[in-house]
Amino acid sequence: MKNDEFSFFNQQLAAMVRDGIPLESALRRLCEGMRRGQLRSELETLEADLARGVPLREAVAARRLPDIYRHMLEVGAQSNNLPAVLTMLADYYQRRHVVLTRLKGLMVYPAIVFVGAFVLSCLLAFLLNKIVVSVVYPNDYFMQVMPPAARIPVWLVPVCTGMVALVICFALALPQVRGALRWRIPAFREASLAQVASAISLMLKSGVPLDSALGLMERLEGGTAAGNEIRLWRERLASGVGHFDGMAAHGHIFPPLFVWTVSQSHEDLPAGFQRAAEIYQARAAYRSELFLYSALPCSVLMLGILILVQIQPVIFVLTSFMRSLGDMG
Repeated sequence: MKNDEFSFFNQQLAAMVRDGIPLESALRRLCEGMRRGQLRSELETLEADLARGVPLREAVAARRLPDIYRHMLEVGAQSNNLPAVLTMLADYYQRRHVVLTRLKGLMVYPAIVFVGAFVLSCLLAFLLNKIVVSVVYPNDYFMQVMPPAARIPVWLVPVCTGMVALVICFALALPQVRGALRWRIPAFREASLAQVASAISLMLKSGVPLDSALGLMERLEGGTAAGNEIRLWRERLASGVGHFDGMAAHGHIFPPLFVWTVSQSHEDLPAGFQRAAEIYQARAAYRSELFLYSALPCSVLMLGILILVQIQPVIFVLTSFMRSLGDMG
């Protein structure tokens, strides 16, 4: 289920529980309108466990739901304020949807340009190799007299383009690579900062202790540089550092603006993290728009270079052919 659909699901669930409908009955009604999939199966199993009298904490712990979602359901059950927690979860997944939608849009345009360049390269290679070169000069004489710069095979560009595409797809399929890139590419990094701040704010507002909230985020960001830095926060918190600017001092992943924004809230850390989430969500949106505006001229330049590289050998052949006709006349 998409983040926006999951947000709407939790809004409806919160409203039904607030109106006095038991959680298992609300889950049963909402699951009937969901698409088939793993999430629906897990929620249906959760509803069946609750209907048998299994406590919510045990029933949720046994389900393969998102970690933060399971944790927050347990918090809502312990605090007897499940509707409020579900409402905050709905807001969290809605903000997550906005950020991820922008980032996906950021990747769609370069992907279209890259695929278009590959298709155009293959088409040019076919036309130039099979139609022009073979018809005008079927022998290898002009390939021998061509300067080195003109001997570039016409299939070199599409082959290289395809190999680059395969390497990129293979790298992005690895979670470690995706995690590393997510915290290094500016737009993705700021979107990740917004998501981390939003998740911590959500948990703190629900009454989760700071150490537990940081521990969950450390697990969610496991294997990334951000996860290692959050672990350092927990170690400093356990050693007695009470102020956030002291916990997050000398970090490399979370920038000074992030630390300063959270620290300015003093004791109201949920508000500080929420403010940081809003700032970095806006910055991620700005960088996404900036990238999209600059992508068009860069893509046109790249396509032009590809075309020039591929037609350069043929330009030499045609020029030599016209010169030979002139000599014959």
